[in-house]
Amino acid sequence: MSAERVNLILTIEAKDWRSEVEPCGGWRMAQVRVRGICTLLWLGFVLSLEFSLPAAVHQQQDGRSKSESPGVTAQANSDGVQHPVPAERNPRYKIGRDDILSISFPLSPELNQKVTVQPDGFISLQSAGAIHVEGLTVPELIEAIKKAYASVLHDPIVDVDLADFQKPLFTVLGQVAKPGQYPLRSDITVTQAIAVAGGFAPTAKTQVFLYHAVSANWAEVRELKLKEILNGKNISEDLHIRPGDMIFVPEKFISNFKKYVPYAVSFSPPYATF
Repeated sequence: MSAERVNLILTIEAKDWRSEVEPCGGWRMAQVRVRGICTLLWLGFVLSLEFSLPAAVHQQQDGRSKSESPGVTAQANSDGVQHPVPAERNPRYKIGRDDILSISFPLSPELNQKVTVQPDGFISLQSAGAIHVEGLTVPELIEAIKKAYASVLHDPIVDVDLADFQKPLFTVLGQVAKPGQYPLRSDITVTQAIAVAGGFAPTAKTQVFLYHAVSANWAEVRELKLKEILNGKNISEDLHIRPGDMIFVPEKFISNFKKYVPYAVSFSPPYATF
């Protein structure tokens, strides 16, 4: 309520009091006082509503903005950039291309089949069509097959075995005798993996790097000082190799420097020798 409106009401009420007080005595004065008190109470109530309602609306808007702020923050953070996540403990094997899968139905043996994962990641199921299986684990594949046969079988029992699959590999690059990829047949460490690759070359640096992929676009890199490990220090830093890991053995600085310095210089004296 504006100040002009309050002054107008007070002026009208004062005129009413004067018109009622002048012709009458004490009784009329008491009536006017009671009415004046009620009027002041009413004005106080109206003014309190006038100031409290905007404050309440402002608090409600603040509450809405606060409640919506987490969503805005999450939207701002979801910028489409992939961030590294902690590596899964004891990860399950994920089906890849050229894997051979043996699928059996204990209650419907006529549907037993052996399929090969195609280059596009699909397999063709008997009486159920093609489904995409690349990147799935075996339990996930079983659920996908059950869903594919839902129109043919009622709550089927499905078993899946990996008849043939991609063998786990590790890679050794750099200054080793035989760089390349090697099958990971057992649990070995970095020093053992370098031994499998033929050992260090004479130009090798004993400070090596171990790369481990944690996602499609991110890799974890560890620097290992194998000289200390081979001398019996910090043996716990001799990490175990996991499938897909890569070891890079850099070249010594002096070996790289020698490429630009001749090993011998021929000198012919300017005078004849006897």
